[in-house]
Amino acid sequence: MSHVFPRHTKAKLPVASHGDGAYIVDSDGKRYLDACGGAAVSCLGHSDAAVTDAVRSQMDSIAFAHTGFFTSPPAEALAEKLIALAPGDLDRVYFVSGGSEAVEASLKLARQYFVEIGQPQRKHIIARWQSYHGNTLGALAAGGNRWRRAQFEPLLVDMAHIDPCFAYRGREEGESEFDYGRRVANQLETEIQRLGADSVAAFVAEPVVGATLGAVPAVEGYFKRIREICDQYGVLLILDEVMCGMGRTGTLFACDHDGVAPDILCIAKGLGAGYQPIGAMLCTRAIYDAIEQGSGLFQHGHTYIGHPTACAAGGAVLKRLIDDGLVERVTPLGEALHIRLEARFGQHPHVGDIRGRGLFRGLELVKDRETKTPYDPGHKLHAKVKQAAMNEGLMCYPMGGTLDGQRGDHILLAPPFILEDAQLDEITDKLDRAVTTALAQAGAA
Repeated sequence: MSHVFPRHTKAKLPVASHGDGAYIVDSDGKRYLDACGGAAVSCLGHSDAAVTDAVRSQMDSIAFAHTGFFTSPPAEALAEKLIALAPGDLDRVYFVSGGSEAVEASLKLARQYFVEIGQPQRKHIIARWQSYHGNTLGALAAGGNRWRRAQFEPLLVDMAHIDPCFAYRGREEGESEFDYGRRVANQLETEIQRLGADSVAAFVAEPVVGATLGAVPAVEGYFKRIREICDQYGVLLILDEVMCGMGRTGTLFACDHDGVAPDILCIAKGLGAGYQPIGAMLCTRAIYDAIEQGSGLFQHGHTYIGHPTACAAGGAVLKRLIDDGLVERVTPLGEALHIRLEARFGQHPHVGDIRGRGLFRGLELVKDRETKTPYDPGHKLHAKVKQAAMNEGLMCYPMGGTLDGQRGDHILLAPPFILEDAQLDEITDKLDRAVTTALAQAGAA
């Protein structure tokens, strides 16, 4: 009998034995092509020798040194390289252990920044519905995933939310994508004015929405308008690239596609590629200077921030992504995958939309293509797809609640950057069989 507290107490999971490139092999020898990176984590696959060697070498020197007493060479080197590559005026890096911690730190930094510069009335955070920013209480409050929020609602700090930029569902007939993007972006200005023009601290958004919507990028011009509004009202722009960053969409930082730079940026997942738990919050020089020239203390922290071994892993991952050119593979591989998905599912009666950027792709499943009607949530279609895919030897990331936290199903794909062409075909073939099986089980074949 296991004493592990699993995510789902009724799930019967295979035992991961070892990794082999893009595959995970279970204890029975069955191979699973990891087409979702677990949760868009394993961008280098599961057996990258350069990263494991870097981790081993750092542990031979020193595994851990608390940041209340020391800094470390791996942390300093990783921060320097991240800032050299970062967009805009980002200048400082605060290392954490994962995405939820990065977002939590960003919310607290935004609040403390305004306290330090003499604007303590700025207390409101605005985010978007159908977003996901993590599972700590602050990050969950910022997130707009109603299903994840529901039972914890009494514990959540009150934060404001506007509509997502989700053209497939939100664009009106006859409305151009640009006009749609401007319309939903302008909701931010309306909300700022409702709350009080000088009372809002920050706006939080994912450049490409991951788990909750299934690889939905904003339409052209949306984030430029968001940046204009934030600048007009003195609001900090926090971009959550925990899932979509670190090369996943074809550039190291996802916001580069949109031609904007944030005041605070959150990264994780692909930064450690699964070899160590690490994330980071990057902020501008102006924000850092406000703390340094004020109290001098960011009133926040966790035991494992700046963990030397984790930072060594992050440094090795970044070297693979940039110096070894793996990020350069993402756009052509993503286009090749998209072509295959379109050929196989583009006219499928139960696939309403195929979307995404780079190796971050989503398929939205619908009962009716013409009306975009979703399946009854009672079918749990996304769960059926996940199980059918595992039976086929494929890991994908299906989720429910795409429309409103209750209705809608999508499949997220986020495979490693080391894929070969034959594996693109393997993903498509196995996913096709899994979707066919799941639809039959839901009575919709």
